[in-house]
Amino acid sequence: MNIEDLREYCLSIGPVMEETPFGPDTLVFKVGGKIFLLVGLDQVDELRFNVKCNPEWAIELRERHEHTVLPGYHMNKKHWNTIIANRELDDRKLEELILHSYQLIVESLPVKIRQEISGR
Repeated sequence: MNIEDLREYCLSIGPVMEETPFGPDTLVFKVGGKIFLLVGLDQVDELRFNVKCNPEWAIELRERHEHTVLPGYHMNKKHWNTIIANRELDDRKLEELILHSYQLIVESLPVKIRQEISGR
């Protein structure tokens, strides 16, 4: 997976906004105004991105893939992981982690916003 693939996937999973609120070097993907993925735009050789994760699963992933799934860089390490692409996990698994993050954020949104997202 490269940064273009990452961007395309994030934009394909729902009503997602992309922004650069932390400056021109960090791309942020949001749903309902809340962040579900951050990635540095200056990454060429090794793609890393941060995603939200269920705390229990985060620990399991870090133990199972210690060279690929790390505690979230500059994030709440209980709820966020930094994922290094193109190591132990294939693109399908990376997409699963991104979708999990997206879904966690959607579930945390107020009912009215969730309904708007789902089109109901």
